[in-house]
Amino acid sequence: MNANTETKPAPTGVFKGSDLPPLVTDRPPRVLIAGAGLAGLFLGILLEKAGIPYEIFERSAQIRPIGAIMSLSPNILSAFEQLGLLDELMSFSKPSLRGVFLTDKLKLIGKVDTSCTDLIGYDRILFARPELYDMLFNKIPKEKLHMSKKVLSFQQNHEGVMIRFSDNTSIHGDILVGADGAHSAVRQHLYRTLEKEGLLPKSDTKPMSKGYISLVGTTNELDPVKYPSLLDKDSEALYMIGDKNTPYTWVTFTIPGNRICWNVIIQLGITEIADDQFKSSDWVPQQNQKMMNGIRHFKTPYGNLGDLFDATDIERVSKVYFEDMLFETWNHGRTVLIGDAAHKLLPSSGAGAVNAMQDAILLANHLYDIFPTSFENIKIALAEYKEERFDAIKEQYPQSYMGAKLIFGHTFTERILRHVVFNWLPKSLQRKQLIKDTAYRPQANFLPQAPKRGKMDVTTQRPSKRIEKEKVKAEKNKAAATVL
Repeated sequence: MNANTETKPAPTGVFKGSDLPPLVTDRPPRVLIAGAGLAGLFLGILLEKAGIPYEIFERSAQIRPIGAIMSLSPNILSAFEQLGLLDELMSFSKPSLRGVFLTDKLKLIGKVDTSCTDLIGYDRILFARPELYDMLFNKIPKEKLHMSKKVLSFQQNHEGVMIRFSDNTSIHGDILVGADGAHSAVRQHLYRTLEKEGLLPKSDTKPMSKGYISLVGTTNELDPVKYPSLLDKDSEALYMIGDKNTPYTWVTFTIPGNRICWNVIIQLGITEIADDQFKSSDWVPQQNQKMMNGIRHFKTPYGNLGDLFDATDIERVSKVYFEDMLFETWNHGRTVLIGDAAHKLLPSSGAGAVNAMQDAILLANHLYDIFPTSFENIKIALAEYKEERFDAIKEQYPQSYMGAKLIFGHTFTERILRHVVFNWLPKSLQRKQLIKDTAYRPQANFLPQAPKRGKMDVTTQRPSKRIEKEKVKAEKNKAAATVL
């Protein structure tokens, strides 16, 4: 059934079907992915490799990737290497060897080394988010990607799931994946249904907390004579942290193409400017320009921020909210949530994007294990995905929260914390934490593993149940053949 098939929904929470027993088939489940963000695209690439049929539905008519600067940690780079995408990723990225923290007067606060290549195997990398998005977007066959498909509702029962879109079309499948972001339409509809049935935890009814506003952009090509560090093979992430009268943090780093990415973060509740921006629903370039005009004089090692603003197309400047929420309910029936739809992390170290793509990897592994395809096996797979991923996500929330306070916080307590970390925390503890943070590196179970890089041990992941069963069956068949 294609995405333009018309179906009238039943008035209840499930679509009408026959009274026949649930179907059991040897074919892989058909997966419907709502959302063509990083999580949805990465999942599509994995399902393509696994031979699992899928289609992606994006509510926008045309994708305009958020112009955010991005960092990816070693936790996801082995998966890119496994998929044959690492070389292309590195073509528009630079390794980040350290983070340098400065005052608004450019005096050194402290440094954090992020490079232990011999031990960890990969460097953290820096790049402009739209280029990663374009790379993943172009890997999806065009016939499997449908634009202007806003999810209005969906219905599910033992026979399948049906999505209804705002253009009055609908589609049937076996599994629905909500990869449609922090304000997921799939999650909202699922939660409304569960709440009516008394199945939704109270914690999932709370609103997300918004702690910061960020303006992000990437300059056009700059003159290396004026900015010599553009020619460096690696990049330093430079964090300028304002004083108590300037509750901003602004970040810069160089990327390939002689460009500089910049990011300005304002903490809510500290300044009237930030709170006014938060209340404004007008995200047009003129509003962003107004905000930028008030901070042009901020200093960076590359000159004033205004110099970088002038070299950046205003249409490519984005305003982003930093939000924080861990939902309890990730799956029900044939529906599952991944990425920001399931958990929103404060992006103090690129954790949001990394975790979204790790979600896609673990979910793809569990979808591959569905054999034969039946409603019961689908429910088991989705439940096991959530059970495997939830604790790994939950453990990162305190660290993400603390990282945001350390980098973006401007209260008196947060300034004291920053002083303690940069002046009293032993380098050995920082290195130990770095090793711990980079040990979790899931890969697709159904593909050849990327080669081990670095001397450290990585977290062992669960093997594929399907592959293990096939191995046992093959050994039994071999033993039987030997006897004969």
